[in-house]
Amino acid sequence: MCGITGWVSYRRNLPEHTGTLEAMTQTMACRGPDAGGVWTARHAVLGHRRLAVIDLPGGAQPMEIDTEEGPVALVYSGEAYNFTELRTELRARGHRFTTDSDTEVVLRGYLEWGDALAERLNGMYAFAVWDSRTDRLLMLRDRMGIKPFYYLETDDGVLFGSEPKAILANPLSAPVVGLDGLREIFSFAKTPGHAVYEGMCELRPGHLAIVDVNGLRERPYWSLEAGEHTDDRDTTVAHVRALLEDTIARQLVADVPRCTLLSGGLDSSALTALAAAHLSASGETVRSFAVDFPDQDKHFQAIDISPTQDTPYVHAMADHLQCDHNDIVLDGAALADPEVRRAAIGARDLPLGLGDRDNSLYLLFKAVREHSTVALSGESADEVFGGYPWFHDDRRDADTFPWLAGSAFGTARVLAPDLAHTLDLDGYVRDHYRTAIAQAPVKDGETGLEKRMRQVCYLHLTRMVQSLLDRKDRLSMAVGLEVRVPFCDHRLVEYVFSTPWALKTFDGREKSILRAATRDLLPQSVADRKKSGYPGSFDPAYLTAIRSQAAQLLADDHPALVLCDRALLTAATRAGSETAEQQDRVLLERVLDLATWFDLRSPVLKLN
Repeated sequence: MCGITGWVSYRRNLPEHTGTLEAMTQTMACRGPDAGGVWTARHAVLGHRRLAVIDLPGGAQPMEIDTEEGPVALVYSGEAYNFTELRTELRARGHRFTTDSDTEVVLRGYLEWGDALAERLNGMYAFAVWDSRTDRLLMLRDRMGIKPFYYLETDDGVLFGSEPKAILANPLSAPVVGLDGLREIFSFAKTPGHAVYEGMCELRPGHLAIVDVNGLRERPYWSLEAGEHTDDRDTTVAHVRALLEDTIARQLVADVPRCTLLSGGLDSSALTALAAAHLSASGETVRSFAVDFPDQDKHFQAIDISPTQDTPYVHAMADHLQCDHNDIVLDGAALADPEVRRAAIGARDLPLGLGDRDNSLYLLFKAVREHSTVALSGESADEVFGGYPWFHDDRRDADTFPWLAGSAFGTARVLAPDLAHTLDLDGYVRDHYRTAIAQAPVKDGETGLEKRMRQVCYLHLTRMVQSLLDRKDRLSMAVGLEVRVPFCDHRLVEYVFSTPWALKTFDGREKSILRAATRDLLPQSVADRKKSGYPGSFDPAYLTAIRSQAAQLLADDHPALVLCDRALLTAATRAGSETAEQQDRVLLERVLDLATWFDLRSPVLKLN
């Protein structure tokens, strides 16, 4: 797992600009704390920061192979979980390997199959190959978009990087944010390919892009399709179990310590149980980690997406499996520390307003990293199997993204009234929702609930999951922790997406197939637990602290307040009712995140 960056220019002699490349590469140091390197050619320079996970001595990058026609160089972030099979196939085709790394498998796979390599890989990855034989750059991102990849087209080439900060370190770019960028920040619509900063794009999941002297061309190599599903219930459940066992076994391969992130919900518990079963064959015990907060049982407030506390279920699961378990307990003072918010916003490059949930996830990952380098997470199981509450109530029929339907506290509330009118977030979301629905694949003759749920699943797997995967990647890689997501294995995603909704809910509950496939591994209380999202802290000290910090922004007349409704912010800094406190907290988190982003990135706003 690593950070990559690079610059292609057909009118410059780029070895003269290695200082700029080194600055771009240095922004990725947190993603790759173990080593770094650069590679230069006349029209291309590549930078890499490495987090060593497989073949610790042999996987250094950028990696180059000399051919008779010229060198081919690779910068690669991620893991190809089927690299062993691919290496065997490539050896049979005459390739000779000098390392045990999956990086060399990917590079030699490109030499053998060219762009068609994309269709052979199973894993999470983002990489770029400079082919000096044709003076051409290939940029490629995994099918589900687990690993990030950004680019900015220039007048004679391209800049790229794992994160926007790498591109922004080049003087050809600038942190300009226009109206559409602000709409992305405040809408939670997550438009594929949109990178917020003007001129910058996110390479879409399942896409590759070619850069040559004629410009840049992006195209898909994979997309979700509504295939035929002929398996009965028992066969479907058994196939899902077999896929999960295979996927988790592949994702436990590492030459460094591994663990799981355990919330006590169905997804993470099933994952941890399958990991424990696999590791026990070699006499290993699974190590697990969970987040908790002091006096959470006293302060906890049930909400739609998080109706129950995690800790009792976490401990039931850890006892059941005899895990080497660790609770990471975070108090309000730690979560409210401005330096923690600064680290979280710096990792994400954007002010997305999740506040303490981002802060606590960052601190959780930081604590996990002291013990493990690789963690397995249950992220995306809700999108794959249909776990969120709105999959199962009237919100699924709303004429908008279901997760935004009936939202109690609109994100536009923080905005200055004139700006809110200009942005028209409702219109922006409506337009993007209609575009997304038009792209959703459905089966011929599919109508009614089956058709609608196919669309709802598509929206989650192409929009919502992207926000969550990006959050997981950025906050984990900010501390040099590789988080793997077995439920994003494209074979599992394809199979379950094609499964009829009636089969996905055969027992009248959410995630019926996953529950049936793993129930034998779980305590009954965990197997029957309803969906409960990543927990927030309800420590009163946290709200007191962020109110004080927001009041200081008002006193300092912070430049970020140009975007905000000052009157509402002023009111939010004062104590009120419990309902008002929840609304105030959303607003306060937004404003504090915005102010931190201004301090870190100095965005140039174009408000007309």
